[in-house]
This record gives sequence, C-alpha cells and structure tokens, in this order.
Amino acid sequence: MKERSIVHFDLDSFFVSVETLKNSSLKKKPIALGGQGDRGVVSSCSYEARIFGVRSGMPMKTARQLCPELIQIRGDMDQYSYYSTIITDIISEDVPQYEKTSIDEFYIDLTGMDKFFGTYAFSKKLRKKIINETGLPISFGLSTNKTVAKIATNEGKPNGEKKVEYGYEKSFLAPLSITKIPYVGKKTGNLLKQMGVEYIKTIQEMPPEAFHQLLGKNGLGLWKRANGIDDSPVRPYSERKSISSEKTFHQDTIDVYKLNSILLGMTEKLAGKLRKEQKLTACISIKIRYSNFDTHTQQMRISYTSCDHILIKCVKELFNKLYNRRMLIRLIGVKFSHLVHGNYQINLFEDSLAMINLYKAIDKVNKQFGYGAIKRAGSIVHSKEPNPIHNRNKKDNA
Repeated sequence: MKERSIVHFDLDSFFVSVETLKNSSLKKKPIALGGQGDRGVVSSCSYEARIFGVRSGMPMKTARQLCPELIQIRGDMDQYSYYSTIITDIISEDVPQYEKTSIDEFYIDLTGMDKFFGTYAFSKKLRKKIINETGLPISFGLSTNKTVAKIATNEGKPNGEKKVEYGYEKSFLAPLSITKIPYVGKKTGNLLKQMGVEYIKTIQEMPPEAFHQLLGKNGLGLWKRANGIDDSPVRPYSERKSISSEKTFHQDTIDVYKLNSILLGMTEKLAGKLRKEQKLTACISIKIRYSNFDTHTQQMRISYTSCDHILIKCVKELFNKLYNRRMLIRLIGVKFSHLVHGNYQINLFEDSLAMINLYKAIDKVNKQFGYGAIKRAGSIVHSKEPNPIHNRNKKDNA
C-alpha cells in the first residue's frame, strides 16, 4: 500500500482565540464562553480556565465556583464563522485536497507532494501563513493517517506542530492514555479502565479478537486506531453539501397558516437529522413553486447551528420575504447547506442547560419512536384542505 502523508490542522481554543484577538487584554486570562447567568452553560474556555477544572458543557455557575476570577463572555458566532471562512479560503488556495470536519478543524492529503517539496516543510509554511493572515494560533500533526495525525496535533498543542514518521506510529501512541484515542467516550473509557487498560500500549499488546468480542465492530476499530491503523480517506470538502425537504400539494393552496405549519415541521425534522448526524448548517434556503409553475428561492447565511428555535425563526423570515405574490402555491421546500461536522456545543452561547436537556430529550424520543413522535404544536397542520401527497427528504452532495 502506498505510504500516505496526512496533516491535521486544528485551531487552538478557537472561540477564545478570536475573543482575545479582538481584545488583547483578555490574553492569558481565565475565560469562559457561553450562556450568561446561573442557567448558562460553558461552550468553550481558555487554557488558563482549564487549570481550575473548568470544562466545556458544565453549568456556568459551577465554572464560577471553580474559578472566582473567571471572565464570562457570551460569544459571537458570526465572528467565529467569519474567521472559519477566511482560514478555509487560505487552505483551499494552497492544497490539492482537504476535508473540513468542523468549524475549526481540517485534514489535508499531501500524499505524493514529497516529490516536489517536503510535506513537513509545506505544513509549517501553511501554518505560518494562517497565523500571519489571521492572527490566530493553530497547531498541526503530520503522519500517515488521520488518526495518528489528529493525536499528534493534540500532543503538539498549544500553537505547535508534530510529525510522526512512517513506521513509528505504534511507538508514538504506546505511552499515551487511552483517552487520547479519537472517539473513545466516557463510557468506553471507564469500561477499559475497569479492565485495567489505561495506556494505549496495553491495547496494542492484546489480540484484536478480544476487543471485537468485548465491543463488537467498534472494538475492532478501536484496536486498529490504537495500533496506528487507519485507511479512511480525506474526503474532499464542498460547501454545496446539503439536506432538504419538499412538499408538493395535491391541491394548490393559499392557506398561510398551513404553509407556515408545514415549513415549521420540515425545519424541525431536518434540524433533528442534523443533530443525529452531528452536522451544522450555515445556509438556509426556501423554495416556492406557484400554481403557474414559476419557482422562486431565497437564502440566508447564518452562524453554524443545528437548533430548531434558531432555524425556525430564519425559515419564517425567509418565507415572509419570499411569499409576496399571494398566488396559489403548488410546492414549498426547505434546504440547509454549507454543512460541517459539529455538535450541539457550538450553540451553547445563547442556550441554558434546560434548553440543552430539552433538545436531548426530544432527540431521544424521536430516535426511539421515529422522527415526528414528538413535535411542536405549531407544526401540526389544521386545515380542511387535502394533505400534501409528495414529501421528499433529500441529501445532496453535488
């Protein structure tokens, strides 16, 4: 198999770094970003705050108790999205193939580039360019696959770089804690520690069959990552990736209440799918097809999110702008595009712990009983007109 060269770039404490870039007096201070008040939740925190035990996801009230001098900032997703776009543009100009896995994380395939110049020298040059053009700290790890490259990045932080040569993947990983392996969650980590497995070396010395028997398919994958084995490709990034839903009516309608209810329901369902797949959207589009087959669309760029209450508000705003002819409507649709990988943590700036728990509860019920098992009252259509006969949910990768 051809030796690969994969580099992983990760912006250090991205949200905090943007805030300190805007306000230099915040440098080297214990900072927590997230919702304000006792019900707020920490979305991100500085390295100085982590020393006190402050962590993402904990109630802001607890964070203040751990660190009385903590500086609280609500956060500005528009600014974070802006800088993420700038960095994406810089990378896209200089590399042959890259994958944007979140708002602040990238994989780049540099395989074959050693023929022209060293991949490590190229990575250092790209890192320096990003720092010079944005003022933001960024770290990278370079190795033969995505898993080792990502772990190398974390070992090189903060604002550093690390290369793991071909053939040294296992020896690099061996002394590290099992928690350093990507996708080893709290539950799996506790199970392994109960078995006396605390370091990656122990996993390397065990037969793969043991992990397959213990954790099934996931166990075999864990064993491979611990041994530095990962053949997953760098998937080319495209802003056009999208998820959408459309409804065509059996009988054309002008019932605005019904149209709004259907749009709300589609938005709610698509948002649930985003959270299920751990995706975020940065662009919303609305489509209307009138009875004479004239089709009109309108879109809006937003900060990355997967929250119903944010997306529904934007969808309603777009629909009110777009539907101005008061003609009968044949079709309506909603599309979320510019998708990146990310979890709910990115939306904690405005939300309370109660809101987060509500979303988790809704998603749990819908996962168990099917999407639509629980929904907002506003998405339930009350109308004498026939229900839509066509309902298309689509994922586009054009």
